Amino acid sequence: MTPKVPKPKPKTAKRTTATRAEIGIIGGSGLYAMPGLERTREVRVKTPFGDPSDGLVIGTLEGKRVAFLARHGRGHRLTPSEINYRANIYALKLLGVERVLSVSAVGSLREDLPPLEFMMPDQFFDRTYRRVSTFFGDGIVAHVGFDKPTCPQLAGVLGSACNAAGVKGHRGGTYVCIEGPQFSTLAEAHVHRQLRFDIVGMTNVTEAKLAREAELCYATIAMITDYDCWHPEHSSVTLEEIVANLNRNAGNACNVLRNAVREMPAARECKCARALAHAIVTDPKAVPAAARRRLAAIVRKYIT
Repeated sequence: MTPKVPKPKPKTAKRTTATRAEIGIIGGSGLYAMPGLERTREVRVKTPFGDPSDGLVIGTLEGKRVAFLARHGRGHRLTPSEINYRANIYALKLLGVERVLSVSAVGSLREDLPPLEFMMPDQFFDRTYRRVSTFFGDGIVAHVGFDKPTCPQLAGVLGSACNAAGVKGHRGGTYVCIEGPQFSTLAEAHVHRQLRFDIVGMTNVTEAKLAREAELCYATIAMITDYDCWHPEHSSVTLEEIVANLNRNAGNACNVLRNAVREMPAARECKCARALAHAIVTDPKAVPAAARRRLAAIVRKYIT
């Protein structure tokens, strides 16, 4: 009998300086690339949770290493429910990212938040129901604090960046995240206003939960595109209206991002980097080897 020759195990490419970044930018509807990103290189990152939405473009922006990811994929191929949020956040973690700047389109639930203005929400209300929004399970349990779901230091940087870019940016507010892909009914919009939510979108709360578990700082630039469907003097929200306002605001969003990256402090003065310090409740001896491997980038410093 011919002896069996064991197949060589596939080699995992080592992360070099050229494939590492300190800041991640997730572009939403209308932002599928980052102008000004220099010496770029696209990388395809494999994660234990599957493939990210698209290749990540790594380069230098304002003197800092940045990784850009199109949330819906270039060409906008993924609905909010189809996005592999776990793969997106884990890929950024694998690249060395510590801070995530998110850009997304939202509808306004307040008269004094008109289209074309920005908001940096500091609270989320989750109305999604089809998504996996945790890295944990399958043998390892963790409960992270999420009372303040965005990084205050990062949100402050974005607020100052809006001022520097001459963009009207509102600091603080509540983002209600719906499943989509349909827009809200009129009844839903009225309930959201009665509950005093400020803006409505379809993506950010899932990213924020996973970023917290991955000990990444997370904050978002919510670009207001419409008045949802509640405003009596405005017609029902249409994709045409949203796209038009997104195109008008894309330049402002990029200017804010460039200012934010330029002025980003070197040190993280927040609790995001220690979110798991007292969150893992599973006895380390009871964690399966498969779970240790799957979450190595997140839990290695707590479970050896």
